[in-house]
Amino acid sequence: MDTTKTTVSAPQFGLRAGWNRITDRLHLLISDSLLSLIARLSIAALFLMSGRTKVSGFLTITDSTYELFRDEYKIPLIPSDIAAHIATYSEHFFPVLLVLGLFTRVSAAALLGMTLVIEIFVYPDAWPTHLSWAGLLLILIGRGAGKLSLDHLFRIR
Repeated sequence: MDTTKTTVSAPQFGLRAGWNRITDRLHLLISDSLLSLIARLSIAALFLMSGRTKVSGFLTITDSTYELFRDEYKIPLIPSDIAAHIATYSEHFFPVLLVLGLFTRVSAAALLGMTLVIEIFVYPDAWPTHLSWAGLLLILIGRGAGKLSLDHLFRIR
């Protein structure tokens, strides 16, 4: 037995009703999958572009990158040359996964960890920028890659 009630409401008029109709249509046009795709592509581009500044050719880390990690970044607990490798390769590997929408949550979590390290140890005054990165990454961690992804195709949550 179906106990669902159907209520017929009177047509709504006025400014609020018009606004609500517009936002209902926008909600249909701008899906969570589209938002996830945009978040994936934008944060991937940001990290990949940063990674490309650290290499020459395909993945040859430049001397200036080693110098940057040794003299400016000075990340504690990890030798600067190892930190340079980890950061540079992470800025290439995880963005590619995000573009593909493959292992999205893990990739976003890795880049969020990197963002936290940058915020805490390297550029603490850049928190507005890092907060915007974290916002995009948290959407991906919480919601996943969406339907426009290999995660969806392979049924990876």
